[in-house]
Amino acid sequence: MTHLRSVCVYAGSSVGARPAYAEAAALLGRTLAERGVRIVYGGGAVGLMGILADAAIEAGGVVVGVIPQALQDREIGHEGLTELRIVGSMHERKLTMAELADAFIALPGGIGTVEELVEAMTWTQLGIHDKPCALLEVEGYYAPFIAFVDHAVAEGFVPQSNRGLLLSSGDVAALLDDLEGWSMPPRRRWVVADEA
Repeated sequence: MTHLRSVCVYAGSSVGARPAYAEAAALLGRTLAERGVRIVYGGGAVGLMGILADAAIEAGGVVVGVIPQALQDREIGHEGLTELRIVGSMHERKLTMAELADAFIALPGGIGTVEELVEAMTWTQLGIHDKPCALLEVEGYYAPFIAFVDHAVAEGFVPQSNRGLLLSSGDVAALLDDLEGWSMPPRRRWVVADEA
């Protein structure tokens, strides 16, 4: 079981092509705030990131942004957060966000959003942390990514036991309940050279 006190949310710095993406970001922000769960995110004021943060703040939530100095210098940082941590690099940003969170959720986003989620999944797989990762599925946005993960399992590159490292749902409340109920699947021992 995972006690959700703090959730890291990865999200696009654009709003995307469909209104449903912004609606989902606002709903997630409000719902986390109403449940008393702190949001940790990339600290931006734009795109789905800004919508998420604004909705949570309006609902009385606690929102911590983590942003590299280079992006803050471009005046991209959100000035209305509970806390805005300015760090030296993207690597430090991701590490700080991971350390502050009990779980990870990806809203729709681009390459950076997917990269952040995949890194968090990899760290769970390797035992760097034991934290669940999830996709908030909005109008099938992540269906190709989910299909890729299933393909990697079928082709033997991801152990079947590790398929449970990635949750997904189109329903915000159900997704948060699934994260609360998640437990780490058994880890397999990595294959060594003489077993290959």
